[in-house]
Amino acid sequence: MLYTEGGYTKIELFRKNGYVVLDMYDQAADPQEWTEIEFVDWKSSGETRFAPLASAYGDMECDGFWNHTPPKTDKDGVWVPANTQKAPNLVRRAEEPGANIGRCRVIELLPNQYGETLYNFHRDDNNRLNPEGTGWIVRGFFNLTDNPDSVMVLRGDKDDPSTETRIPLPAGAQLIVDTQRLYHAVWHQGDVPRYCLITSWESGPELDAYIEKYNGVGEVASYPMTEAQIAEGEALAASKRAARAAALAARGEDPTFGDGTLRAMEQLSEA
Repeated sequence: MLYTEGGYTKIELFRKNGYVVLDMYDQAADPQEWTEIEFVDWKSSGETRFAPLASAYGDMECDGFWNHTPPKTDKDGVWVPANTQKAPNLVRRAEEPGANIGRCRVIELLPNQYGETLYNFHRDDNNRLNPEGTGWIVRGFFNLTDNPDSVMVLRGDKDDPSTETRIPLPAGAQLIVDTQRLYHAVWHQGDVPRYCLITSWESGPELDAYIEKYNGVGEVASYPMTEAQIAEGEALAASKRAARAAALAARGEDPTFGDGTLRAMEQLSEA
């Protein structure tokens, strides 16, 4: 079911919590195409690299679509031939909803700590230049490697743990998140990199039907954590923010945004 908010078409199932979890995918049935494609040095939240499958104009790069000439919103992505030729199954999965695709890429994330994840919280700038009267851009996350003790951490309020949901990421986990609404980052436990397919989709009847086909739900139980673990993570995040603010101030830079929010990262819109 669709509705209109702020001039944009949105999907009803996102209204309450801002995310949808789909049926599990049989990831073991597919080849590990992410081992064959080319990654570029593009930093996001945590120690990351990205392999672009669709970019603004089909080049091997990951910049926001608005940072090109001519600029455009996160729609109408152009496939990157060098990578898509090596990853037909990943392309098929991105195309299956039939929705307009913007950025599409595979992320490689190295192991991190929960507190580092909280420090890396960010929201994406998915709808810059997106004209009213069209569909709201959301992002699909299809976990490719088996990371059952790693979680997508979501918060409506980045400073309020009571707004947190932690969604486990075994191989084949499929979720779609309104990442412009929710603060998010991944806590990756383990000793090897995690890989995930991330696709920007336009909300509309096609994506709505896809979510219904795969029994999407708008609420799941969180991966369990103790209050002590959460408090420890909050303390680590606070110490990293303080160190970051001190480093910016030492360079003569304002450590806050205009609204007073602490600048935690250089790039806040590229997870």
